[in-house]
Amino acid sequence: MRRIYIETYGCQMNVSDSELMLGVLGREGYVRTDDPVEADVLLVNTCAVRDHAEQRVLGRMGELKRYKRPGDVLGVVGCMAQRLGPKLLERVPQVDLVIGPDGYRGLPELIARAREGERAADVAFQGWEHYEDVPPVRDNPISAFVTVQRGCDYRCTFCVVPMTRGPERSRKLADVAGEVGRLAETGTTEVTLLGQTVNSYHDGEHDFADLLRAVGAVDGIRRLRFTSPYPTDFTPRVLDAMATTPAVCEYVHLPVQSGSSRTLRRMLRRYDRERYVDVVAALRAAVPGVALSTDIIVGFPGETEADFQETLSLVEQVAFDDAYTFKYSVREGTPAVRIKDHVPEELKTARIGRLIELVRRIARRKNIGLVGTTHEVLVEGPAKRGALLQARTRTNKIALLEGPAAWIGTYRRVRLTGTTGSTFTAWPIEELAACPSPT
Repeated sequence: MRRIYIETYGCQMNVSDSELMLGVLGREGYVRTDDPVEADVLLVNTCAVRDHAEQRVLGRMGELKRYKRPGDVLGVVGCMAQRLGPKLLERVPQVDLVIGPDGYRGLPELIARAREGERAADVAFQGWEHYEDVPPVRDNPISAFVTVQRGCDYRCTFCVVPMTRGPERSRKLADVAGEVGRLAETGTTEVTLLGQTVNSYHDGEHDFADLLRAVGAVDGIRRLRFTSPYPTDFTPRVLDAMATTPAVCEYVHLPVQSGSSRTLRRMLRRYDRERYVDVVAALRAAVPGVALSTDIIVGFPGETEADFQETLSLVEQVAFDDAYTFKYSVREGTPAVRIKDHVPEELKTARIGRLIELVRRIARRKNIGLVGTTHEVLVEGPAKRGALLQARTRTNKIALLEGPAAWIGTYRRVRLTGTTGSTFTAWPIEELAACPSPT
């Protein structure tokens, strides 16, 4: 029995890709192991969005090589593999293969060649590749990621994704609905649709509004989420589909990157501050009670104190439920490399500290206001600490509650009894597992 060990870094798309790789290798007789000591093949599925993520992977490769025995294979896959290509083979002599996101179908052959001593890289883009015939091997029977779109046609000056994921292409609606239907038959009740700019989805006949309605109508699907959307792709049709499809959850991750229109122009984002605020208003009108999170980059080249103050004021104006904040990281090959007016590292560090403090203060204020309210939660599994269970509301709030393991995978109504500022404690009121999907 051959064993495969995969470590996954980065976004939900990478998690989904690891599930695909397990599906590809499972057909060849490989069995997954969570212990690198047992593995015949060790793969690191990588992120290339920030330099820190790449440095972390390089450090991890140095650790994993200790587990490599004669005949074993050590590989780098995913976005970092795509970006660096054969250079990785030169940089890390212990690495046997390098494969980009469109090359996973060739894993068995490249592994076989690596066993014979051949080190190889496959980073060719395949515009047709959606892995439709590969059943992913998923860990979570309750909630599933479903990739509906690969690649990106937007050319934000800071972003390496078009270089690592290739041009945008969407799966056929019928194929997506079929996959979700098969998931529902096995007991999955929540799905998250994945794409780099997921709401720009279009398969040539159907747009994202059609996709939301089709997936939301699948029998057994109670919750429908998606990530990551692009702000200006929330068309009236998409907003209407969100408002009228009961399974669509009241939560949107809406990346803004900066609150300064000047900086947004330099980033080549397709909106300014005013347009973004209009999208927020449209979402809140279409989906009452919607929770919003965002991505923000601090220290983009040329960012002044006035630009940063505009970001702070936008965070206060929108009152995000959460924000993922990052210091700008130079990415080789992106247009932003040519912008020379870089913000000093110590200033970026100071600014991100101020931003995080504001985000947490607003989130805490909003969450304190939710204490005492009741919500439907999906019990996801044991909490990371203690003997509690972890559950999630439709608005993506994490709640911890006491209960038996038999509750995992069920829906319950709970009252939120307290908050740390980010997560909640909750008290169960009633079981909802037997209830039909919301109408």
